[in-house]
Amino acid sequence: MRRIRAAAAGAVTISLLTAATACGGGSSSGGSNDSPKTLTYWASNQGASIEVDKKVLQPELDKFEKQTGIKVKLEVVPWSDLLNRILTATTSGQGPDVLNIGNTWSASLQATGALLPWDAKNFDKIGGKDRFVDSALGSTGAQAKDPAAVPLYSMAYALYYNKKLFADAGISKPPATWDELIADGKKLSKNGKWGLGAEGSNPSENIHHTFVFAKQHGADFFTADGKPDFTNDGVVSAVKQYVDLMAKDKIIAPGNAEYAQNQSVSDFAKGKNAMLLWQSASANLKSQGMSEDAYGIAPVPVQSGTPGTGTNVNSMVAGINLAVFKNTKNLDGATKFVKFMTGDAEQKILNTAYSSIPPVKTAQSDAAFTSPATAVLKDTLAKSAAALPQVADESQFETAVGTAVKNLFAAAADGRAVTTASVKAELEKAQQQMPKK
Repeated sequence: MRRIRAAAAGAVTISLLTAATACGGGSSSGGSNDSPKTLTYWASNQGASIEVDKKVLQPELDKFEKQTGIKVKLEVVPWSDLLNRILTATTSGQGPDVLNIGNTWSASLQATGALLPWDAKNFDKIGGKDRFVDSALGSTGAQAKDPAAVPLYSMAYALYYNKKLFADAGISKPPATWDELIADGKKLSKNGKWGLGAEGSNPSENIHHTFVFAKQHGADFFTADGKPDFTNDGVVSAVKQYVDLMAKDKIIAPGNAEYAQNQSVSDFAKGKNAMLLWQSASANLKSQGMSEDAYGIAPVPVQSGTPGTGTNVNSMVAGINLAVFKNTKNLDGATKFVKFMTGDAEQKILNTAYSSIPPVKTAQSDAAFTSPATAVLKDTLAKSAAALPQVADESQFETAVGTAVKNLFAAAADGRAVTTASVKAELEKAQQQMPKK
C-alpha cells in the first residue's frame, strides 16, 4: 500500500471503527460549499521524510490555488498516525476536506459512512471512471458499491537486489523462486551483511507479505462470505514460510524484528542487506544516496514457475487513494482538487516524484513510465497482483494478523522455536480479536 506504514494499536482501531460505523461519520446530510476558498488536505507520508513530501506537494498545491483561487492547507501525516487520525475524524466529524488513504483501508473506511461515494455523477466531474486502470479501481471499496475513493498512486512490490554483492557472491541473476532466494540469501549472509531485509515490527508490511504467501499457498484470510479464516492450513503455512526466512533460513538479521519505519530500506541503501522486498522503492533509495546503477529490480519470487494469476500472485495491489469527507464545507472545491490531482499532468509529476505508477491510463502510458524498473512494477500490477480483501473488517485484520506476525518475528529474534503449532496459536489469538458477526 505504501512505503512507510506502521499500523495503529488494535484496540483503539477496532473501538474507533465500531463507533464510526454507528455514527456514520458525523454527517448524514452531505457536504456544503460554505467555505469555497479553502481546503484542508491530509497527505500520507510517501517520501523518505515528511519534509520531502512537503517539497514535492507544495508547488503543486500552489499551482492549484493559482488555477482556482482555492488555498489548500497541507498536512503530511505519518503512517503510524494516519488511520487513527482518520477514524477519530469520522466519529467527530472534524476532519479534512480531502485526504489520502491506503487503498487497503477503502472498504473499512467506506463502512463508516464518512466518505463521499464516487458514483457515476461524481466520476463524471473528474473525467470519468474509465480513465482509471482496473487493478487500481479494485481497491477502492467493497464490491457492488460505489467506490469510497479515487486512485492516486499505484504501487507494486518488487525484489531489489544489490548488483555488487550478488557479483561478489558469484550470483549471476536474481532469484525467481523462494528456494532460490533462500539459497542466494545464505551465500550473501556473511561478514556482517545479510541476504534480505524486513520490517518485522510493522503489522501492515507483515500483512502485505503474508497475503502474497497465502495466495501462493492457494489460501485466503477470509471466506467467500467475508468471515475471518486465519487458521486454515494454507494461511498457517504461508505465515510460517515468511517468518522462517529469519527463524529457520537465517537470511534476515534478528534485529529486523524491531524494524517498523523504513529501516530495511536504509540498510539496503547502505549495502547492509543484499535484497529488499518493497513497494516502488526507487525514489526512496535515490533520496538516501543509492545510485540506480547499483541495484537491479526483479519480480517478487513465487513457489515455482513464473509470476501470474492464482497461486503465482507475487504482490498485493499497493497504492494510495484520494478520498473526500462527505461533510466537507467545500464540496465543489474538493471535487476540483481530486480532478486536479488525478489529471494527466499532475499524475506524471507526482508519480515520477514517488517512483510509483499512475493509475490513470493515459498518464501510465507516458514515456516517463517506460523504464526497465517501472516495467517490472507495471507488469506485476497488470498480471500478477491481487487486491487485499475489500471487507469492512480489513483494518482490524491488518492490525490483528500483522501483530501476530510481529510476535512471531520477536520469538525468532529471541531464538525461540517458530513451529506450526506456535504460528497457529498466534493466528487463533488474532482471529479472536476480530469483531463478532
